[in-house]
Amino acid sequence: MAKTRVAVLFGGVSSEHDISLMSAENVIRSIPKSKYEVLCIGITKKGRWLFFPGDYSEISTGQWEQNSDCCAAILSPDPLHGGIIAIENGETYIKKVDVVFLVLHGRNGEDGRIQGMLEMARIPYVGCGVLSSAVCMDKGMTHIALQYHGIQMARWACVHQREIDKLDEKCMAIEETLGFPLFVKPANAGSSVGVNKASNEECLKEAIQIAFTHDEKVIIEEYIEGTELEVAVFGYDAPFASYVGEIEPAAEFYDFDDKYVNGTSKLHIPARIPDDISERIRVIAVDAYSKLGCKGLARVDFFLRKDGNVVLNEINTMPGFTGISMYPKLMEHLGMSQEYLVDKLLEQAMENTARS
Repeated sequence: MAKTRVAVLFGGVSSEHDISLMSAENVIRSIPKSKYEVLCIGITKKGRWLFFPGDYSEISTGQWEQNSDCCAAILSPDPLHGGIIAIENGETYIKKVDVVFLVLHGRNGEDGRIQGMLEMARIPYVGCGVLSSAVCMDKGMTHIALQYHGIQMARWACVHQREIDKLDEKCMAIEETLGFPLFVKPANAGSSVGVNKASNEECLKEAIQIAFTHDEKVIIEEYIEGTELEVAVFGYDAPFASYVGEIEPAAEFYDFDDKYVNGTSKLHIPARIPDDISERIRVIAVDAYSKLGCKGLARVDFFLRKDGNVVLNEINTMPGFTGISMYPKLMEHLGMSQEYLVDKLLEQAMENTARS
């Protein structure tokens, strides 16, 4: 019996390129090779698409790009091609693909753009669709959509790069409305990239300028003192939530280095919170996931205030899949090994496309 051919897309031009490489190697190693044939398609930081036939260990180090066996590859939007067009020594070859695992974090990967191309090509893919990917990627749109549905998030404000000449005025208004301290984030980035805490107006301006190097739209949120919690949600028609996980940051907040470099934060699964609050958080996670049309998988992040008030922070439609990432750890606690989890994500992606 022929194996199912899965293309794993990784890298990309976003600020989360290196995280994608780490996640991709972990995902590829978890794909059951007895059932699937794997095609590795890497996207360089400059946006070049390459078919990579080399050793998986070269991916997370970034050495894959220098492999002499790499060749240009194009994801064709034409359903007749049904996959990747590889270009080698002036010759073109079509590599048919049954399903795609998009291990791309951030802009141009997690925001609906490649999802739209795959839908044009009628190729099944793991994870959320075009609209839910776009809405969850843009933190401002996530605020608007979830607040409409009555799901509590932090009080917030937004600054666009076109308003840079009015930055003093904007910062004064934000201070009056939200007070200090504040968290400043690029609207379309994840993994805590470009995120800074501001304790005064000067710090706020500096943090906004830093965030503008990652996106033209910046979100400013009130500081919430509380426990950081995360929930893994899985599924299509009947999504379900994992146990709640608790993050005990080693740094002042759960920043990039803490997530992907040092790995010094403590993770508590299940979280050290009362059972009734844990159940409430799981219900909210699935509700938010469903309201935004998510499917396949997502990680929903929360804060739990000391008074017991639950605040949703954000939804990640392609959460980190590294060896220390919370999503696979939460699913493992439910008894789903990474190999089983990846297999089910691929199966459900193909079943969902077949139904639609």
